[in-house]
Amino acid sequence: MRLADEQLAALKRGTAAITTMEDLARKLALGRPLRVKLGLDPSAPDIHLGHTVVLRKLRQFQDLGHEVVALIGDFTGRIGDPSGKSETRRQLTEEEVEANAATYRQQIFKILDPERTKIDFNSRWLAPLNFAEVCELASKVTLARMLERDDFATRFRENRPVHLHEFFYALMQGYDSVALRADVELGGTDQTFNLMMAREIQRDYGQEPEVAVITPLLEGTDGVQKMSKSLGNYIGIDEPPATMFGKVMSIPDSMIGRYFEVLTTVPLPRVEELLAGNPRDAKAALAQTIVTDYHGDAAAQAAADEFARVFSRRELPTDMPEVLLTKSGLSSVDLVLACGMAASRGEARRLIQQGGVSLDGERLTDPIGDVALRDGAVLQVGPRRFARLRVARG
Repeated sequence: MRLADEQLAALKRGTAAITTMEDLARKLALGRPLRVKLGLDPSAPDIHLGHTVVLRKLRQFQDLGHEVVALIGDFTGRIGDPSGKSETRRQLTEEEVEANAATYRQQIFKILDPERTKIDFNSRWLAPLNFAEVCELASKVTLARMLERDDFATRFRENRPVHLHEFFYALMQGYDSVALRADVELGGTDQTFNLMMAREIQRDYGQEPEVAVITPLLEGTDGVQKMSKSLGNYIGIDEPPATMFGKVMSIPDSMIGRYFEVLTTVPLPRVEELLAGNPRDAKAALAQTIVTDYHGDAAAQAAADEFARVFSRRELPTDMPEVLLTKSGLSSVDLVLACGMAASRGEARRLIQQGGVSLDGERLTDPIGDVALRDGAVLQVGPRRFARLRVARG
């Protein structure tokens, strides 16, 4: 294992906070592998780059020789983490949790080394607890302490329901750390309350509190909102290489350094060199690095070449879906919907009105007027979506 000072310097990269830095330095100086825990909520199985920030930090601990535990919250997942939620989350069924957990296991090994990763499930120790043990756990925390949590306090103040079972999420996550005897736990800034609670509960059970390594929440491709599939500003790790490359190229220039820091292992001095040059070149280097991590060198180079061909030289993609149209007299809105490039008529209309739809290079401006369709014509929606039209006659 590397010296403690070297490890500490490496582990500080891309963190929002470490509670406490002194405790982490002391634990690293013990010279033994630390047990590092990351809890995974199986309610949202599709992983995007925002999720990978903390997973990459776990991989960093792994590469430094520590024991990492990817803890799938199959029991806590039935409640659902209330962090940042304005209302009670729907409880998942056991079958839903198991299906999501299986998907999670497949995806996390794009980042973690499967040979050095221990997968565990918190139902192993939470399900057998009897009611006396649950009461003992609940006795560790006061109601006032729970209401320090911003989302609970807000809901309580606004007379919106806070159900009793929601309080148990943080208690159970803390008990996970007791069961695992965790030295370190990772989590995003939205998990700060849960992480601090785990430290308190470990102390109450006679254990040394874990160190909380807190990672930032990554802004999405808009550079403003947290990356989220529901907001459409996400980059999925299972998306095709060309799609990933194009989405990275669409982020604001102001986000290039942040993405390099938390999503790559490119040395920071090299990042500074890239940021001092042309932003487009820096962004292309970032895109190629990220696509390489998830799809390999050849796919990343092909994605870079395709992006340059389509967007730098304004040529059409070499590979685009074909859409068979069986009737004429389609409006612009109907055409966009027929090609599957909008989820609703309202979205299609907005895309057209914003100037984001063109047919054979001619911008479509009238959402309801009929479009002259030609077999082999190319529909473009936004900067990255293309479809070749096949028009059935007769």
